Amino acid sequence: MRKNLTLTALLMGLGLGLPAWADTQHATYVKTAAQTVALSEGVVKKIDKAQNKLTIKHGPLENLDMPGMTMVFRVQDAGWLDQVKPGDTIRFQAERVNGVLAVTRLEIVQ
Repeated sequence: MRKNLTLTALLMGLGLGLPAWADTQHATYVKTAAQTVALSEGVVKKIDKAQNKLTIKHGPLENLDMPGMTMVFRVQDAGWLDQVKPGDTIRFQAERVNGVLAVTRLEIVQ
């Protein structure tokens, strides 16, 4: 009887600890996967500082499964709008943030 109680307590302890461990492993995986997304290339067509938006003519966005087209994106950092001008070639990462497409990483091609 004592062995059964010990075994039950041990299994319950593992059952309570494993979900927390799995969550930390998942978060690590998601973070790593996001860091490895290839940047897409595009050309800045329009800047809208009042709305924190860029219009970009871009190639395929593989992480979003989208073909190349011209689209409007919010930008994660409004300071980026002061660093680019229409006609600039950029490399960027776009993601869905709270249901809205946003540029989350931006590099100007020199």
